Amino acid sequence: MVFDVPAESGGALSILHEFYNKFKEDEENEYIFVVSKPKLDDTQNIKVLSFPWIKKSWLHRLYFDNFVASKLISKYEVDRVLSLQNMIIPHTNAYQTVYVHNSLPFVEHRFSIGESRLLWIHQNILSKGIFQSIKEANKVIVQTEWMKKKCIDMLNVDSNKIEVISPQIDIDVKKRFVETRQSLSTFFYPASGALFKNHKVIIDACIKLKEQRIGDYKVVFTLSGDENEHISALYKKVKEKEIPVHFIGGISREEVFEYYSNSILVFPSFIETVGLPLIEAKMHGTPILASDCAFSHEILDGYDNVQFFNAFNSVELTRKFSEAIKG
Repeated sequence: MVFDVPAESGGALSILHEFYNKFKEDEENEYIFVVSKPKLDDTQNIKVLSFPWIKKSWLHRLYFDNFVASKLISKYEVDRVLSLQNMIIPHTNAYQTVYVHNSLPFVEHRFSIGESRLLWIHQNILSKGIFQSIKEANKVIVQTEWMKKKCIDMLNVDSNKIEVISPQIDIDVKKRFVETRQSLSTFFYPASGALFKNHKVIIDACIKLKEQRIGDYKVVFTLSGDENEHISALYKKVKEKEIPVHFIGGISREEVFEYYSNSILVFPSFIETVGLPLIEAKMHGTPILASDCAFSHEILDGYDNVQFFNAFNSVELTRKFSEAIKG
């Protein structure tokens, strides 16, 4: 039985589909996928159970986790449980594997309540459940070696219990990066509006470029500018300072790949488990400016076309921008 009731969009949904497609090809075993809103079809060896009401509130989710999930395991006489939601299923003695893809509890940067109440809760409250689940699970799956090392060092977990399964990146690279005057002066950042995606350091660097009278460039965000209060404030600052940052909204994967072929990827996020744009841009031969973090080094060390910078130092990023723009 595979549990993934949080998955609805983004990376979590991609992980769900990855396992669904993998297990669909397994002719020896039968699977039951337990989800909330994602639309998955029953197959010859997969039965899908949908509980969309879980998404109504956190209370609904807590009720499901503590009273419904274990009953489903008993009802269907499940041999093994795979939880794709960072924590094991409580109140069951079934063999459990937990897939941990939430890196917030493991990163060095600690959020204060003033910065973000939600991220503080993840790091200081929800993390306890994740840590306990890692200790109690029969097997743990993580996406990267740095996460495995964190589990071993922080929680004293046996390394043989943890398996690293990297996300499958199946893309058809039709057009690799081409160096032109325009491509070296266009900076692209495909990311959500989460605080730790760190759009602010880019905007601060652009303001410094304007003070240095450097303006022959542009930055492209895949944001609309109204995603949350934090992004709205940044959008307002961009308009007030009249800097060349463009909020183009969400775009298709094909359009993202096109940007990889004619711009520089700038990736200042300081909290990622993997950082899929880094992998995708690397496959396109794209120049990359990446935050100096464990996840980015795991992906990009040995790649000739990357420069790392301190994600909290806008002066350093300003210098990287200036060097690229001036060629």
